[in-house]
Amino acid sequence: MIEIQSLPHLFLHRVEKYGDRIALREKRYGLWKKISWMEYGEHVKFAGYGLISLGLKRGDMASIISSTRPEWLFADLGIQAAGAITVPIYETNSTPQVKYILEDAGARFVVVEDEEQLDKILEVREDLPLLERIIVVDWKGLRNFQDPMVISFQDLLRRGKNLIEKEPTLIEERLREIRPQELATLVYTSGTTGPPKGAMLSHANILWMAEKAFQSLEMRDGDNILSYLPLSHVAERIISLFVGIYGGLIVNFVESKETFSENLREVRPNFFFAVPRIWEKFYSQIVIKVGEAPWCKRMAYRWAMRVGMKVLSDHPQGRRIPPYLILPYALANWFVFRKLREILGLDRARITDSGGAPIAPEVLRYFHAIGIKMKESYGLTESCGLISIHQENDIKIGNVGKPLSGIQVKIAEDGEILAKGPNIFMGYFNKPEATEQTIRDGWLHTGDIGELDPEGYLKITDRKKDIIITAGGKNVAPQYIENLLKFSPYIHDAVVIGDGRKYLTALIIIDEDNVTEYAQDHRIPFTTYADLSQNPEIYKLISKEVEKVNDNLAQVETIKKFKILDKNLDQEAGELTPTMKVRRKFVSERFRSLIESMYE
Repeated sequence: MIEIQSLPHLFLHRVEKYGDRIALREKRYGLWKKISWMEYGEHVKFAGYGLISLGLKRGDMASIISSTRPEWLFADLGIQAAGAITVPIYETNSTPQVKYILEDAGARFVVVEDEEQLDKILEVREDLPLLERIIVVDWKGLRNFQDPMVISFQDLLRRGKNLIEKEPTLIEERLREIRPQELATLVYTSGTTGPPKGAMLSHANILWMAEKAFQSLEMRDGDNILSYLPLSHVAERIISLFVGIYGGLIVNFVESKETFSENLREVRPNFFFAVPRIWEKFYSQIVIKVGEAPWCKRMAYRWAMRVGMKVLSDHPQGRRIPPYLILPYALANWFVFRKLREILGLDRARITDSGGAPIAPEVLRYFHAIGIKMKESYGLTESCGLISIHQENDIKIGNVGKPLSGIQVKIAEDGEILAKGPNIFMGYFNKPEATEQTIRDGWLHTGDIGELDPEGYLKITDRKKDIIITAGGKNVAPQYIENLLKFSPYIHDAVVIGDGRKYLTALIIIDEDNVTEYAQDHRIPFTTYADLSQNPEIYKLISKEVEKVNDNLAQVETIKKFKILDKNLDQEAGELTPTMKVRRKFVSERFRSLIESMYE
């Protein structure tokens, strides 16, 4: 029996254990296609052998640029099984960004999804002398294309199948050479302040996190999950790949971004993870739909929400509902909340989780009130995903739970969160100075500001570099204010400004769908998004939303002035990272004149 030293080792054990049981489901052309663990194993082996046949050596770098689909997993596990190192790249990255990562990592192989991603590589391959092979998953539009460097993913699998027949023990030999402390994957950070850095995660990091995440997220063998976020992001990779293998989960892939909501209702997962933007969108969709409902349904919803919020305040997680609320809550749940959960596709979800960025406590309270058990988790790429999470029923809204067992957390004198444990990364690839600044005396310096309460709960205040110090010397955490603003169904995003200024201002991006609906309902004429965003009536609408937030803030935290942007923030324009986080410095520079107009 092979000793489990890496994720591919564990994967082969799961293939042997589960056999013909369903491992993956993929929706194509309106139909769900099932892939068993045995088939999953064959595809991974074929991919690994195929790469070896092309010359992939132990320790080589091999990259993947693709949307979330089964072939991503086949390629990742195949690369690792061959003893090489996986380097994920976001499909939304621009050509210069792709070139930077491939060059920095020294990738010899790259698996791309389609013609669009292939074009990015072909455009810069003359500047990538180490690159030897490009493997294309979707050959659509390339039927007559020929290039000695380029082959299809199907050709790769065929090569692998042929090599297995000749050398059936080759992968096993490569696997035996892997050591837990060796580099498994190079995950490039989003780069909010500069060029992305390659975070080195070991096989030991991954195996430890797979087990801890499975336990902390309260998953069960055979649970259904929905895979839809980019697998280049460590959070989705933990759930769909690491935990998916460890816990024998059924991973369901969405058909496309456009069909996400429909696929979620079809799958009805047992566990669901989302970033705050998605939870905020769910909330605003419900609020808008309720506003359009007949009077009797609106009244029923408002009554049910009063009951739900009362239960939440009188019944912290883990305690019994007070007797006088049992019947009202049962009625509210049957007539209102049950239907809301079904509409979202979360009626079978035992557990849900929010992570990737801070979320407004009001959003958490809302989903708890309608009967969705929602945790909040915290972690970084450099911590292999998780540092802390709400444990079982020990959910205290307003924090991110307690550190995972085996992880130590402490707060530095300046308020920065420090962490130590088996999950902490090996350092930044080829950047010893950056590594020394980030890991000191074994402690990971997260760059986040927070606090630990007497019970051991961790609370995140803001990013260290984002803290605003006003002209009056007051420290303000912008993310807290921004999250309150984004709780409005009419505000999609907000950027609070005020460092070195006398007062705070904000750049606001409206929620296009909800504001459009509001404009139509109130007969406000407009032609384009820009036209809508600058309409005086829309300014009044947003002004009321800002005032609601100001009512709950200290004087120094209130937004004195704001401007509505006439466009959405865009990743291609460099305003957002691939994980949809705002690049504050870039946005502040890009809209400098608009910001200065609020201080004149």
